[in-house]
Amino acid sequence: MARVRNVVAVLPGTDSTGRLFLVAHSDSVETGPGASGDAAGVATLLETVRALTAGEPLRNDVVVLLTDAEEACLCGAEAFTESHPLAGEGGVVLNLGARGTTGPPITSETSLGNAGLAERYAAAVPHPVATSFAVEVYRRLSDDTDLSVLLADGFTGLDTAFIDGRAAYHTPQDTPSRLDRGTLQALGDNTLALARELGDADLTDLARPGDGDATYFPLPTGLVRYPGSLVWPLAGAAVLGVVVLAVVDRRRGSSLPRTLLGTVAALVPLALAPLAVVGLWRVLVLVRPAYASMTDPWRPGWFRLAAVALVAVVVLAWYALLRRRLGAAALRTGALVLLAALAVVLAALAPGGSYLAALPALAGVLAGLLPRPVHLLGALAAGAVAVVVLAPAVALLFPALGLAGGAAPAVVATLLALALLPALEGLFPAGPALLRALAVPGAAVVLAVLLTAVGLAVDRFDQQHPVPSQLVYALEADTGEAWWASTEEQPGEYTARYVGTPRTLPHDYPHLGGRAVAAGPAEVAALPASAVEVLDDRSSGGQRTVTVRVTPQRDVRLVVLGLTAPGGTVSAARLQARDVPADALGEDRLAVTFHAPPPGASRRRSPWTGTGRWPCGWSTAATG
Repeated sequence: MARVRNVVAVLPGTDSTGRLFLVAHSDSVETGPGASGDAAGVATLLETVRALTAGEPLRNDVVVLLTDAEEACLCGAEAFTESHPLAGEGGVVLNLGARGTTGPPITSETSLGNAGLAERYAAAVPHPVATSFAVEVYRRLSDDTDLSVLLADGFTGLDTAFIDGRAAYHTPQDTPSRLDRGTLQALGDNTLALARELGDADLTDLARPGDGDATYFPLPTGLVRYPGSLVWPLAGAAVLGVVVLAVVDRRRGSSLPRTLLGTVAALVPLALAPLAVVGLWRVLVLVRPAYASMTDPWRPGWFRLAAVALVAVVVLAWYALLRRRLGAAALRTGALVLLAALAVVLAALAPGGSYLAALPALAGVLAGLLPRPVHLLGALAAGAVAVVVLAPAVALLFPALGLAGGAAPAVVATLLALALLPALEGLFPAGPALLRALAVPGAAVVLAVLLTAVGLAVDRFDQQHPVPSQLVYALEADTGEAWWASTEEQPGEYTARYVGTPRTLPHDYPHLGGRAVAAGPAEVAALPASAVEVLDDRSSGGQRTVTVRVTPQRDVRLVVLGLTAPGGTVSAARLQARDVPADALGEDRLAVTFHAPPPGASRRRSPWTGTGRWPCGWSTAATG
């Protein structure tokens, strides 16, 4: 829960068909100044509004919403939807955020039925970087934004964020000087263009979820887009196509059993290549232990290329070892069978991502059906389709998940490598020359090692790229004890000065959760604890109700309140006349966090049900 201060302003339209909401959040995390998250979004909206007011008035009303407490609990957006009169009729939302400090602005989250919005986006923005696969992934994540709150209240819209450069994100290094100016300019270009497009559009239909989602992905020249109704036909065509290709291969001399073995064999690199990329990250952590607490290094580019080279090593070595036994046609068709099957699975589970497998499979089938005189040209064309479709997904997944989560982009890179095998067939010698065939993956091994070495030489820690550390000061005011604590599994050189062996702190301190952490003794600081007053304590009908006032004695960002009722059950609680969410209630305990407490007292009534009388154990903590 939170006390919030949103900023809301309106640019009236000339003949409004609905409202366009431009949204960013004005708060940051306590550990950083937040140039990317989300000063960049706020600055973009301010400049967008300036540009809009300098031009011709728009048809629709434009509402500028700068929310508070997004980082803490999305409470600013929740307060707007629940209490502001402009939220009652809904509208179309453009939400700006970040998960890094550089990279292209990516439209990653949308409302359901996004076909109409995707059409407007593709037509308007000068730097379109969006994929329906990212939408499918984001809908299954728990990493919500202000847009998530607005969508749940009946709005429609898009979320745009840049995600590369994660090492500085939410840290003291997230400063304006580190923010990529090209990223900021692209974010502004897209926001202004889309605001003008939607500001003059008929929002009657766009403000409601459409009949279906669109499938789309980026090209250097724009955005490829087609209706979601084609997902199943394309997946079905891919399956039918590989069946036809298998029949044609049989007539050309490759038996059906070989094709089936090729399909099963294609699962091997799909499993081994991600493991190789995971192994690369573990080797990097062994060489540089400070990487263990990072999702991505400061300069990850060379390491990402090394990861792709490792995928090539696995796929090329697999191909070199099996092509003499099974034949190039069986391996090629087996890989396409795998792609077609994946297209069907994605069509059922994540329709917006089915194109990643269906389109390369169809292109590969068409190339495989061509007569031998033009087979190479067809293979090159099919390879080009695979690169256009799959390479952007690889490029987006690496910054989204970091090298620590490199297994997922490695899977997509493996699919790309398998689709490219017919185009690379000319690199392998004819006949039984296995050693010469292994020279191709051997060259990829050398490349992977060189890229890793360059990455280690380039990505060094310095004053501008410091070793990350996690350190917190914990004070138990009742007993006069204090500790330094860290959640680092292997405390680095700096943190190790303050913490030692793991231990469990005596209370559930904020963000530590009562778990074992590396800890060490600390000097007791003269920090006054919050005052806790029991205003009322009564029992009636087997239910006990306690009214408590908590008053922070200094300026704090958060007040975390905990109540335990041994032998009883906490059934309900209210804070400032507001019901505490059910997920904060446990069997015999209550935990609630209040963001930005007011200068006065916080008040909470906590009834719980049971029989008899129980002692109440209280723990309070405040972090500033």
